[in-house]
Formats: sequence, C-alpha cells, structure tokens
Amino acid sequence: MSNPLNIAGVKFLKALAKHSDVIMQAYLSGRVNELDYDSVVLEKLIGLGILWRPEPSEDLRLRSSIRGLLETNLRDERNRQLDANIGSKLAAIKTITSHYKEALHNQSYSESEVYMEDLTEQVYGLVDNLKSNVRNLWRRIHNEFGYVGSINAKIRENELAQSQLTEMRQQLEMFQFDDLATIAGNSRELRRLLVVHLQRCYSEISQELSIAQSKLIDLLGKFREYLHRSQLLKGFVLHSQQKPDFKIKNYPELGKVPALFNQAEAILKPANIDVNNVEHEQLFGELVSHLKQVRHSTGNTEQRRTQNFNVSDIEHIDIENDAIKQAVELYFCQVIDSGEQLSALEFHQQQQLELDQEVWIYGVINGFQGLTLDEQDFFEIDNLGHPHPLFSGNYIIEDVALGLR
Repeated sequence: MSNPLNIAGVKFLKALAKHSDVIMQAYLSGRVNELDYDSVVLEKLIGLGILWRPEPSEDLRLRSSIRGLLETNLRDERNRQLDANIGSKLAAIKTITSHYKEALHNQSYSESEVYMEDLTEQVYGLVDNLKSNVRNLWRRIHNEFGYVGSINAKIRENELAQSQLTEMRQQLEMFQFDDLATIAGNSRELRRLLVVHLQRCYSEISQELSIAQSKLIDLLGKFREYLHRSQLLKGFVLHSQQKPDFKIKNYPELGKVPALFNQAEAILKPANIDVNNVEHEQLFGELVSHLKQVRHSTGNTEQRRTQNFNVSDIEHIDIENDAIKQAVELYFCQVIDSGEQLSALEFHQQQQLELDQEVWIYGVINGFQGLTLDEQDFFEIDNLGHPHPLFSGNYIIEDVALGLR
C-alpha cells in the first residue's frame, strides 16, 4: 500500500471518530443543523466526502456510502434497499482476472500478486454484499416490518421486499460458472475463488432466498387478513359515530331471524338409547321381540321354490380345497427334501398345476401361516415383488419363495 493512500485513510477514519456526533445527527435526522456546529468542522467533513449539499439552498446531508456503512453495521431496520448490481461486479472480477493471467504470462510475479489480492478482495466483497442483503431481508421478515405502523404500510413494504428479492434472484442468474471455469483455466487459485467459492455462495444464497420468499408470501396473507378485520372494525366504529342512537335489535324476538344470527345449536339433542341402563332392559327386550324381518324377493318366486339342492357342489368345493392343501403339502415336502429355496410359481410350473396362480400363492401363504410357531421357525418365506410406482408404502407381491433356515 502506498504511503499517501495510507495517510489519507488514517485521516478519514480519525475524522469519522472525532466528529461522530455530527455524523450521527445527520444519520438520524436526515440533515445537519449548521447552527449547532462550527463551520470549519463542516467544511472539513465536506472536503473528506462525508457530508454534501444537494442544492445551494438545501441542508447538509450524509453521503450514501457513509449512510450505507452505518446501516449495515448498526443493523438499522430502516435499511430497506438491496444492492443487486451483480453484473458490474462480475465484469470487474473478469477484468482483474485477465490482468492477473497476463501478468503471469509475462512473468511479472510481483504485479500478479497485487492483482490476486485485488481479485480476492472483489470476490469476497461480492459474497459479503450478497450475504448482507440476505441478512437484511431476514431481519425485516423476523420483525414483520415493525418499522412501519399501519397494516397498509406493512403490505407495501412486503411487496417491495418481494420485488427486490425477485430482482436479486434474476441477478443471480448472471453467474455463468462454465464461463468462470473457462476463465480460471488450470490455475488452482483462480478455480478456488471463481468456481468453488462463488458456487458455494450461490447455492447458499439461492436456498435462503427461496425460504425467504415463502415467508414473505405467508406474511402477506397474514397482513391482508389483519387488514380485512381492521376494516370491518373501523366500519362499525364509523357507523356508531354517525348514528350514536343506534341500538342493536333483539333478534330472538323477531318473527324471522336473519341467517347471520341464526347460528344457535338445537336445545334438545337427538335421543340416544342408553344400553347400559339396567332399568330399560325389559323395555328393550319387548321392542326387539316385536321386530319383524322383511325380505324382498327380486327374482321369480316359483323358480326359486322349484330349485333343487345339489350336494355335488359342496363335494366339488371340498375336492378343490383338498387339491390346494395337497399341493401345498407337496410343495413344503419338496423344499424340505431339496434344502434349497424354491418359489411358489416355479413349483406351479414344474407340477403344471391347474390352479390359478394368484389362488396358489394365497394357498402357500395360508399354509405357512397355518403352521405352529415352532414349525414356522424351520422355514423362511420371502415376498417377491416391487414397490408401487405411484403410491409410496405399497408393495405389490408377485411371488413367494420358501426355504429352510
């Protein structure tokens, strides 16, 4: 750092510390009362670029850079501006990177170190500016825009914050990491600054902005709900002021009660039988004894009366059930004899069973569950299938495999 620049910086900082009362008055009130301070001091602050006069007839005010410094460090909630000018800063970063690469190419290592320090400062400054904007936005959200008093003002501040957030997200789209990676080339330091560090910052800021946007939308809905309620209350107060002799009618005495006020619940609740009351047991028994079962016939009565009962149907069902049972027993015996795991559908194909595959799988599952717990310990059954593609938590069983433990 050059000596004149060092001297000017120390002089500037000393002026800030020495004349802090003037600076804070200008920050809090927006202007400086020139009658309260020495003109020499004010001229000195004007010369240092701390104070300025917009018009010859206007009062002295703080420079925007000094005001921004105070707003950031004091975390002033009145700071409602977000600096989203990322394009110019990225252009400056790319220019300094070109200077650094040219200095390395010409083997001017001392000059390249200066450019690297400048580039590091630009990158870290851009990242700090983005994070400062996000912190400022979150302070306003957590405080629910408490620096304004009315609900309408809160809604306007919320809409302003949403517009600034949208603009900031649009500015973030200017980060083209493919171009930055090309500019960085094979340089390790450049890739660390322009690719790794900026990309990590980009991910964090994008996630924070997405969460902040959802919070702003929730707050906006809450503010509008408060606004509707306050408008209803203000309307009633205004009506009471314009008509002081207004009295509320006794609506229950009216012949026709408006639907708005006819919201009372029924006095007599529906009757319910108390089956736990022993005194009513005899009455309940008499009521049940008088109940009649009514059957409605939908078909031809004569045909239904002439139908014969065929015992062969029951024998057929018994035979089919016995066939499933025998096949399941044979399946279990084959697994025991082979000692290897065998699926139900493979056994169905080997034995060429005439049973439906789904009925056969259910028969195997029922056969396994029909065993005692001690017998089930000798076997191990697995469900073969796949999860449902649309509804999570549903598993479609296509086959079962039985084996020995």
